[in-house]
Amino acid sequence: MEHQLIIKFWRKSLADEAFLATIEAELKAALGDTVELEGYDVSAKEINLFMLTADPRHSFRRAKDVLERLGLLQGMSAAHRLVGGARFTSLWPLRAMRKFTLP
Repeated sequence: MEHQLIIKFWRKSLADEAFLATIEAELKAALGDTVELEGYDVSAKEINLFMLTADPRHSFRRAKDVLERLGLLQGMSAAHRLVGGARFTSLWPLRAMRKFTLP
């Protein structure tokens, strides 16, 4: 698994952090062994979920279905990079207005 998929949740769009336990279980059920969940990075403005995958676009398409069902799609963005890489390729939203960065 040479790619890291990052899903960024904007805190202002979240009611609370209670969804973290639920979303991890839901994503694991939907994605199975195609990803390895690495954990979270939590800051004052965002929560980043990190996953390792061989095919980040395919993994995100499957994860997107879960995120949409949970009502989280509008308050998030997603990108991927090579493990250890510095350059991100944006996946969501389709027309990203700003460059994807990590805190």
